[in-house]
Amino acid sequence: MRLRTFQRLIVGVAAALASVIALAQAPVEVSFFYPVAVGGPITKIVDGLAADFEKENPGIKLRPIYSGSYQESIAKALTAVKSGEPPVTSILLSTDMFTLIDEDAIVPFDDLVKTPEDTAWLKSFYPGFMENSQTGGKTWGIPFQRSTVVLYYNKEAFKEAGLDPNKPPANWKEMVDYAQKLTKRDASGRVTQWGVQIPSSGFPYWLFQGLAIENGVNLMNAAGTETYYDKPEVIEALQYWVDLVKKYKVHPEGIVEWGTTPKDFFERKVAMVWTTTGNLTNVRSNAKFDFGVAMLPANKQRGSPTGGGNFYLFKKSTPTQREAAFKFIKWVTTPQRAAQWGIDTGYVAVRADAWETPAMKQYVAGFAPAAVARDQLPYAKAELSTHDNQRVTKALNDGLQAALTGTKTPEQALKDAQRESERILRAYK
Repeated sequence: MRLRTFQRLIVGVAAALASVIALAQAPVEVSFFYPVAVGGPITKIVDGLAADFEKENPGIKLRPIYSGSYQESIAKALTAVKSGEPPVTSILLSTDMFTLIDEDAIVPFDDLVKTPEDTAWLKSFYPGFMENSQTGGKTWGIPFQRSTVVLYYNKEAFKEAGLDPNKPPANWKEMVDYAQKLTKRDASGRVTQWGVQIPSSGFPYWLFQGLAIENGVNLMNAAGTETYYDKPEVIEALQYWVDLVKKYKVHPEGIVEWGTTPKDFFERKVAMVWTTTGNLTNVRSNAKFDFGVAMLPANKQRGSPTGGGNFYLFKKSTPTQREAAFKFIKWVTTPQRAAQWGIDTGYVAVRADAWETPAMKQYVAGFAPAAVARDQLPYAKAELSTHDNQRVTKALNDGLQAALTGTKTPEQALKDAQRESERILRAYK
């Protein structure tokens, strides 16, 4: 009897030991939300990166979850936080930083930065991208798929209009002059090709921020507690956008869709468009004509907001999961991979040494437009980001659309947006 009891005990201990060993050997699962918001086969690239990382790190299982647009992704992430099952890491807009901090959803990276190599890695990113990644002396986001707004133009349309195809508009006046020459109408007066198009759905605040910066003012303070929507320079910037539509008649009326703007460019419905450098590979693959890429035209100065997504680490993950995610984030942002990501997608490689890699040098030598966004970075400013960012940004988006559709003047639209923004931000001052 004792022998059987002893045997059962041995079997039980062996089973428990086997399950402990199995648990120890079970890969650490790292789930991450990935927003698919820009054209191109990006999911295949992300799946490929995950597979390559897992081969090199068999103890870690990466689980990319494709979560829709950036707006859908932040909504899903915050819902997951409230339900107690957030992802371990996510790529969300750099401008979501204050919202994620306020929701107590994320942890800073600083506690994971332990070695001199880690410190050097953290310092390797462009300062312009870190403006939307750090606050209060801590690093909350790591730049990954980052961008600026650039001007794409049809060189063939330039030639037809008697314009130099290698000389894009350098300032606001030239953009109007060029757009007037590029706008085509048929015998009945219907427009068959617009001169210029700036999207006003999806991210209208972002495109507009380029105009405001070019007119000498950014839209918010660094602490995310104030906005400057009703400054005279900002009102002037919106008046210029409205004038492209109403006064000069070189820009489509109403709300111009973000998602269809590249297609309108491919189909020669418009000769010049403002959109993200993240569309560069998409344009290169689909434009059946010679095109150029340029920095945005200046008024008082050159300028563009930075844009795009950062990696964040979620609080309700285990220390082991966070360490595994940190390992992946460092791996995917090495100079070689940051360069290849930029080549494959059109996003701006987020660190200067990525541009010194042989692959990137060869790419730029064969495709000069790839370097435009990098060269614009010294003029770039932090993207609009505040506490309660979605509501503060919505106030501006609503105002911009009201002005562009003619239901409010630019001045009234921006004064109303500023009043709403001040009401929302009062709690954070």
